[in-house]
Parts: sequence; C-alpha cells; structure tokens
Amino acid sequence: MSPNIKGALLALLAFAIFATHDVFVKTLGAVYSPFQIVFFSVLFSFPLAMIVLMRDAQPGTLVPRHPWWMALRTASAVTTAICAFYAFTVLPLAQTYAILFAAPLLITILAIPVLGEKVRLRRWMAVLVGLTGVLVVLRPGSTDLTLGHAAALAAAVGSSLASIIVRRIGADERPIVMLIYPLMANFILMGGALYFVYKPMPIEHLGLVALVAAFAWVANRCIITAYQSGEAAIIAPMQYSQIIWAALFGALLFDENIDRGTLIGASIIIASGLYIVLRESKADDTSTTPVLRTRSRHETGTYMRAGPVLRWIGRHPDDQSKPK
Repeated sequence: MSPNIKGALLALLAFAIFATHDVFVKTLGAVYSPFQIVFFSVLFSFPLAMIVLMRDAQPGTLVPRHPWWMALRTASAVTTAICAFYAFTVLPLAQTYAILFAAPLLITILAIPVLGEKVRLRRWMAVLVGLTGVLVVLRPGSTDLTLGHAAALAAAVGSSLASIIVRRIGADERPIVMLIYPLMANFILMGGALYFVYKPMPIEHLGLVALVAAFAWVANRCIITAYQSGEAAIIAPMQYSQIIWAALFGALLFDENIDRGTLIGASIIIASGLYIVLRESKADDTSTTPVLRTRSRHETGTYMRAGPVLRWIGRHPDDQSKPK
C-alpha cells in the first residue's frame, strides 16, 4: 500500500469517527445545553491533555509568546465550540456540515490581512463561487433563517480565524500552550454557564460525553498519522467525506433528508474548497506557506489539533516534500 493511499484511508477513518462524534453531540443536544456538553467534553479531555503535557520535554513555560494572538485564538476556539455544538443540535447534520465547509474559503480571505498572503484571481473566483454555495444552502428570503444557521456561520468564521492564527504564531508557540489555553477557557467559561443551564446527567449520558471526548482524540490521532504517511494535499480534502456520513446518519438516526438546495450548495462549496486546496499545493501559487493543506477540522478548543502536534513530533504539516 502506498503512503498516500494509507494516509487517505486513515483520514477517511478519522472523519468517519468525527462524524460519529457529531452524532453523539446532536443526541445529547436534544436534552442538554451545548454549554453543558462542551464543559463535560473538556472535562473528560483533561486526562488526555495531561498525558500530552507530561510527555512534552521541550523547555519553557506555559506563558504564550504572543499573548494577544493567543487570546484571540482562544476566544475564536471557544466561540466555535459552543456555536458548532449548538448548530449540530438544531440543524440537520448535512446542512451544518455544508456551512462549516465554508471555513477554507474564509481562511483564504483571512490569510490576506493576517499572513500577508497574495490571493490571485483564480482563487478569488473560487472563493466567490464557494460563498455563492453558502447562499444556496441558506436560501435567504425563501426559507426561515434560524439561530442555528447563525451559529453554524459563526462557527465557520471562528474556526477560520483560529486556524489562521495557528499558522501565524505556531512556529513560535509550544504545542502544549496551543492546547492548554483553549481547553482552560472552555472549562472556566462553560463551567460558569452551568449555573444557569445544568441538568443532572445519568451515568449513560456521562458515558456518551466521555465518548465524545475520546472519539475526538482518537480521530485526531488518526489524522496526525495520516499526515505523517501521505502528502498533505491528499489528506486535507478527505474532510469532505463527512457529508456522506451526515447523509447516512441523518437518514438512519434522525429522519433527515438532504434537500435539493443543501445538496447543490454543498457541492458548490466542496468543489470550490477542493480547487483552492489543489491550487495551494502548487509551490508558486502563493507567496507564503499554504494554510489549507493542513486544515482538517473546525477548531473547538476541546482536543489537540493535528498541526501543532506534527510540529512537536518533528514533521511540519506544511512540509512541501513528499513522504519517504
């Protein structure tokens, strides 16, 4: 089996696990507030985070070198967590994914002011086409836009901003610092919100939340291994396989059907995202190191991202070289 095929299969497995993770979130969201779900998801993630912390032999403190960028990334991750969990709760799975898939388009736009990246005409056209796909999914004027749609859009924006900040400061900050601050912020803020929204959880629901945390970490571990095995330009587009799982799980578990507008809009968004990723895989297409080729999942600050871990273990995820 070639390294690229192995990497692609691992990535497909990871996103299947992530899709199952989102099914659990949607199931719990029918009973509990997203604040409570995020809090307990982070709570169960702490033992795994502590293992990462204990294995970190890199010298230094947990004080960020770029405190303002770290604060903005943390705020973006926390916003994404609560908005994404809420959107999965109230919207059909496929529609939520379709909106979240707009994040790579937003990253392309944010790369201009944050990274100084030059976006050329073809990529601008791809972004505009992709944003048109978002409008097709939302269909303003012909359908009722809800708080869930606004939450999904906010999650896409927050995730994009968090991802672009990682690219901006990731070379200077310790990976463990990138992990701890969003985790702690989620824990403190969501813990404070529990006073207003808490409902007692039976042991089986606590177990389900524990699975949410475990699935996120296992899926992320698969993505890390996928990037170690195959080329990033092959791995990154595998995230779009989640729309297949969304259609399957939505139909089997939640009696959801993908309407024509969502299907057409999602197809447009995915096609635009794939085009941008493929354009970024060309070394002469951008004046800076590509961003989208390593993006794999919306940033929620509830588990360790693949990019910082890859930097930590010695293989930079933006490495243009092919795997050996």
